Amino acid sequence: MYPPQLVAPMKAELVNAGFQDLSTAEEVDNFMQNTKGTSLVVINSVCGCAAGAARPGVRAALTRSDIKPDNLATVFAGFDLEAVAKMREYCLPYPPSSPAVALFKDGELIHFVERHHIEGRSAEMIAQHLQMAFEEFCAEEA
Repeated sequence: MYPPQLVAPMKAELVNAGFQDLSTAEEVDNFMQNTKGTSLVVINSVCGCAAGAARPGVRAALTRSDIKPDNLATVFAGFDLEAVAKMREYCLPYPPSSPAVALFKDGELIHFVERHHIEGRSAEMIAQHLQMAFEEFCAEEA
């Protein structure tokens, strides 16, 4: 497990952007079972692709988009072990992946961005991809 002082600034990047930090399996279940509408969940990580592409791409997409998910949450791989394991159950049938970005509608997985779709791509590419997903899945008529 990563030390808290290492993880804290990486968590803060998303929390400061409005994400709810889910650190236990119970918090994940509560979030997934009690949120309505669309929910964007980031499985955060210490890796370079999380720092260089995933987190800045997610933040940029949210800043630029007129259409946004109703709810934002994050779990941290290698730190919030039970929370990540529980969130990964909601992301099935996709295999464990971190970083990853999941979009849910009323608790049902509707879009998933795996690590291999993040690695080697720029934050701008991630932002554009997520903006298109928001337009497709988060619009009122979606």
